[in-house]
Amino acid sequence: MRIKEASMVLVGSTLVAALSATPAAADTSTLPVPDTATVRTVQEKAVALGAPGALTRIDDGGRTYRVVTGEADTAAHTPMDTGRRFRVGSVSKTFTTVVLMQLAAEGLIDIDAPANDYLPQPLPDARITVRHLLSHRSGLYDYTNDMFYYTVPGFEAVRNKVFGYQELIDLSTARPLNNTPGAAYSYSNTNFVVIGHMIEHVTGVPMATHYQQRIFGPLKLRNTSYVHPRTTISGSYARGYLRQDDTSLPLVDSTEQTVSWGQSAGAVISNAADLNRFFSALVSGELVAGEQLEQMMTTVPVNTDGSQSYGLGLRSRKLSCGVTVYGHTGTVQGYYTYAFTTADGERSMTSLANTSNNGTVNTTLGGTLEASFCGAPAVAAKRSVSAGTAADAAPDAEGFREDIAPSVVRD
Repeated sequence: MRIKEASMVLVGSTLVAALSATPAAADTSTLPVPDTATVRTVQEKAVALGAPGALTRIDDGGRTYRVVTGEADTAAHTPMDTGRRFRVGSVSKTFTTVVLMQLAAEGLIDIDAPANDYLPQPLPDARITVRHLLSHRSGLYDYTNDMFYYTVPGFEAVRNKVFGYQELIDLSTARPLNNTPGAAYSYSNTNFVVIGHMIEHVTGVPMATHYQQRIFGPLKLRNTSYVHPRTTISGSYARGYLRQDDTSLPLVDSTEQTVSWGQSAGAVISNAADLNRFFSALVSGELVAGEQLEQMMTTVPVNTDGSQSYGLGLRSRKLSCGVTVYGHTGTVQGYYTYAFTTADGERSMTSLANTSNNGTVNTTLGGTLEASFCGAPAVAAKRSVSAGTAADAAPDAEGFREDIAPSVVRD
């Protein structure tokens, strides 16, 4: 997109940039204008609850809205800004799914075939299919529940460690399946570690190369990278801060790490502009063929009221104004991410809070979805902003739970 001009608008104490672009924006008049004031309120509440900073970028056809609060670096007191890179956590799962679905379109992988057909070592249950992995219905136990049961000690034990895929899979398969394959949705990082292992085994090509050649390069995502097992983030980035289980103790700077415990399930680095571009391109058919895209976007409810659903490596949310948005949430030590787009890709939003192990911040940050897509008044957004309560963080609110150690729930 070629930027024509930028105008800066002060919303409360927060600077919002509204950018016009050439060519003219597509018609998105069916959606209300984003409610940047409520986005700011959400961010301020997230900061009050323990996040050092927060950012939101909304790309709406030819306009971009930027809202920031707090700090990107607490030691240097560097203000947050929306151009900063960060670890996207489980948003990586959608990138990995794109690679897998491209291979499916090329005839190299059948998503309804047994996963064991494409692995060097078999999984314990031959009934697990590739589709079960992509939809979190394999039943494979999530090894991160054990790895990060004690948050900071668990993190420090693996911060600089380099795992092989099979090591991580073995941690999972040492435990029984959660359920019969295909019987139930059960979020597990193991699924996408298996998919990464599968992709590399079938093609003989590293995931880093697949990401670059199939996604980052074609979309010109210049702020997106997969540097595993290197520990640093290049360029301008937000530092990540991990809350300790004993909340009286200070936050732990968790920025530098291999993320080898996650790899194809959670080790991508990006920024808000690139994530918005990625999800808009995905739903617009720029990355995945029509048949495969339809399967990704065919989602099944994962909570009782049907407002939150999961497809193949892709979440959907039905918002209070009736619009359904597609994307993914992400949690990695020190970072919470929400990245979603409308079904036509015309409006995309990414929000970040640079902390984790703080479920109330995660729940609160979700209020930026309602404000970004439903505008004002957005009843659900206001409820989320004003509450941040145990009711909002209940197990039924599946999408607001941690993407790492999903069975370990802390306030």
